[in-house]
Amino acid sequence: MFEKQNISNNKEEMYSLIIKQLNYLLEDVNDNIANLSNTSALLNVYLENINWVGFYLYKNSELVLGPFQGMPACTKIQIGNGVCGTAAKTLSTMVVDDVGAFPGHIACDGASKSEIVVPIIIEDKLFGLLDIDSPILSRFDEDDKLYLENVINTIISYISID
Repeated sequence: MFEKQNISNNKEEMYSLIIKQLNYLLEDVNDNIANLSNTSALLNVYLENINWVGFYLYKNSELVLGPFQGMPACTKIQIGNGVCGTAAKTLSTMVVDDVGAFPGHIACDGASKSEIVVPIIIEDKLFGLLDIDSPILSRFDEDDKLYLENVINTIISYISID
């Protein structure tokens, strides 16, 4: 049974705890949907000031909604469109302080003000993306980028490629 642990406001401690709990939750689970679901739930529990967290999976040359926590979301995103599509095209993490100022931003939830998107790259190929939105401008910083990239590196070892 999962129990949320209380942590300080120290980002390094929080993300270390997330990675430790991820390894526990994903160990011996051989199902991508289950693992991505628990990852999004865990991030939703611990990350403050977010309104959406989830995954888009790369299928048939587009991004398709995967497991998430939050309001219903856009089901498909074309590569190169919006923050997610741009991150998929460039294969790089994107931190957007003000999504309203991002050219071509796709507004799935009007409450979102900032966003971070981390690509999941396995064997040099795009598998999908982690997408996190916040109702606060400039919610995400370089520390979040680094630690969320570590989260993705952790879950990659639990993802099965067909």
